Amino acid sequence: MLGSTPGWPAVLADGPVTLRPYRRSDARAWSEVRIANQKWLAPWEASPPGPWVEMNSPRAYLYVYRDMKRAARRGESMPFAVCYRDDDGDRLVGHLNLGSIVRRAFGSAYAGYWVDGRVAGRGVIPTALALAVDHAFSSGGLHRIEVNIRPENGPSRRVVEKLGFREEAYHPRYMHIDGQWRDHLGYAMTTEDVAGEGGLLARWRRLRTTTK
Repeated sequence: MLGSTPGWPAVLADGPVTLRPYRRSDARAWSEVRIANQKWLAPWEASPPGPWVEMNSPRAYLYVYRDMKRAARRGESMPFAVCYRDDDGDRLVGHLNLGSIVRRAFGSAYAGYWVDGRVAGRGVIPTALALAVDHAFSSGGLHRIEVNIRPENGPSRRVVEKLGFREEAYHPRYMHIDGQWRDHLGYAMTTEDVAGEGGLLARWRRLRTTTK
């Protein structure tokens, strides 16, 4: 997935968590995780144009992969497969995208993510988001990362809140999700927010140490 985006493609890692560009060969693993997590993911994602199983099949992945590849080549996004290593091996367990990238005076992107509910609570997504934000602020040349989350999505809100994202806005009827137009909370972080701490990953490591 070569492209003109500064800092892309990239492989980022910390402990058992790795972020890497998607591969065509990820189709079966991606589909298995998505289908197994329908109840976990469907309430928080944009309403699909068809049945969940069909929209998350290995065949559907090839269209998703093509679209991600095109967006990355145009410099509009950095789509990462989130992988996790444990006793079951190193496997794809989630997704993190830095999308809607705007450069020059804005220098901003939106972060979106999901994770396999079977590994939720292990720090996978906070680590992944910290890695991606640090990369965006350094090699990616960005200044601001935004995340928009439904108010009812407690697990996702806890991710950004414990990492120190600011809650900045309330967006009524922001996105069509699970059959209705849903409100979202807007969170954001700029490079100045973590520059004095050695980056967001360093902040997250200290937080994990003090809360153990």
